[in-house]
Amino acid sequence: MKIYFRLLSFAKPIEKFAIPYVIATLLSILFGTFNLALLSPLFETLLNANKAVDKSNSLTNKAAESISLLGKLRELVNESIAKNSIETTLLYVCVIIVISVLLSNLFRYFSQRYMEDLRVHTLLNFRKRVFDNVMNLHVGFFNNERKGDIISKVASDVQVVQFTVTNTLQVVFKEPVTLIIYVILLFNISAKLTLFSLLVIPVSAFIISKIVKRLKQQAKESHESFAKMIGFLDESLSGIKIIKAFNATERVKDKFNNENIFYSNLTRKMVRRQQLGSPVSEFLGVLMIAIIVWYGGKLILHNDENALAASDFIAYIAIFSQVMRPAKALTDSFSGIHSGIAAGERVLELIDTKPELVNKADAQKLNIFNKSLIFENVAFNYGEKQVLRNINLEINKGETVALVGPSGGGKSTLMDLIPRFHDPKAGTIKIDGFDYKDLTVESIRANMGTVNQESFLFNDSIFNNIAFAKPDATEEEVIAAAKIANAHDFILNTESGYQTFVGDRGNKLSGGQRQRVCIARAVLANPPIMLLDEATSALDTESEKLVQDALNNLMKNRTSIVIAHRLSTIQHADKIIVIDKGEVIETGNHQQLIAQNGLYRRLIDMQAFND
Repeated sequence: MKIYFRLLSFAKPIEKFAIPYVIATLLSILFGTFNLALLSPLFETLLNANKAVDKSNSLTNKAAESISLLGKLRELVNESIAKNSIETTLLYVCVIIVISVLLSNLFRYFSQRYMEDLRVHTLLNFRKRVFDNVMNLHVGFFNNERKGDIISKVASDVQVVQFTVTNTLQVVFKEPVTLIIYVILLFNISAKLTLFSLLVIPVSAFIISKIVKRLKQQAKESHESFAKMIGFLDESLSGIKIIKAFNATERVKDKFNNENIFYSNLTRKMVRRQQLGSPVSEFLGVLMIAIIVWYGGKLILHNDENALAASDFIAYIAIFSQVMRPAKALTDSFSGIHSGIAAGERVLELIDTKPELVNKADAQKLNIFNKSLIFENVAFNYGEKQVLRNINLEINKGETVALVGPSGGGKSTLMDLIPRFHDPKAGTIKIDGFDYKDLTVESIRANMGTVNQESFLFNDSIFNNIAFAKPDATEEEVIAAAKIANAHDFILNTESGYQTFVGDRGNKLSGGQRQRVCIARAVLANPPIMLLDEATSALDTESEKLVQDALNNLMKNRTSIVIAHRLSTIQHADKIIVIDKGEVIETGNHQQLIAQNGLYRRLIDMQAFND
């Protein structure tokens, strides 16, 4: 229940929807119950159609003198028959029933409408909270999580929780109140018969609890299996060229199909258990009605003095048959809530994941980069594996600094520390004398622009992709940035120019074109510090030259930190830092490092030999 109430907290302010829902539901239940209560006077009118009203009739007289609701209604009917006529009384009763049914359904519509508003409101809050928290998480979190699992939680699991929570809330209020009012009415008609007949409810509840016992575990497994399928789908769509290139289509299809079969079988078992509860409770209800009909009908046939009037007995049967409807709804709700709680636990786990990088309460804002970026004894590790150790370096404003070294040496990790995607495990990073941890993450990143090896574009127009760095940019500013990035000419040759959509991840453009759009995006942001992570490594010679020219334009009058794939492109750098096995082993400009005849010289010689 703790998890359920926590999920329910996303419905706040719940009173805005709950109060009108409660009022409308109560009125709907009262008028609906009144409809059933009117059955007795209706039958009384019909039974009196071929005989005179006889005040001495024992059964009718007993009911008329009783304080029960049906007795009072019959008394009014008999008075109307005596005062008017049977036909007129029948008309009155039918009109009242129609009005009562109209009001009952009208208020039921309003109650459903308020509940739907609550459902949409809850989903809105829940999904927003989940997505906001995912976006606030540190970059390292996404290296350890399956993207498909996150997508499943944000999309599918949230939907399951939303329907389960609001449906259960609806059932937990509406159905018990309906059940209580029906039972009160049944006791009002016959306490003895009602006590006997209500034995079915605890028996039914016990049987149903046994049926749905394993639903929560199965529901959890079902959600996890669905998340795996979403992950397979995402991987398969992203890697479709690789799959086809290695003739792995059948293997991938089999992998997906096996998980699909497992998920389908699990879902089938869950649904069978859920569906078993309803017919069991309905059968027990019908069994009790049959026993009541047999027992009460025998008393009426033998004119027993404890028997109900025939019209009351018919009304009693009609009302008792309706008792099973809210009882069934409660049963279905309890079987469905297990799935919602299981999905809720998965989503709350995502919500409860705390970002590792949080601004200090008194964090300052870095306005503009003016002096230098300094690493002091910085170390970093992923789990138990140490990636960087004893990093000491200074990058002054206006310098172009290149990070080089063997693959896996720690260059990209060092680059990720600069925009504070991670915090070092030891040591300090300072910018203009301020410790990174004393500054807001947003202000640090506002002073930096990034161009990665993987040129990521959003499925939007070229214009909007460039303007992503500056949403209020004018067309002239976007075009100017594109020209600096050597992208303007090819953009004009596309189908719709700057309004051309680039497709998923920019797949409608070539690698060089995508990279130049990414550079234009960085140019438009106009940050004082530029981070370039092997921006030309995946390009052909012609595209590389165009992109390298664009990068040279980008780095003018800026502080640039470059991870170099081709060492020939960074020989002009003011400072070259050679990193191997997580440590800085050489520092200097090109001529100095060549003269040292160390690792840098060996790397240069290897590339010259390969070329």
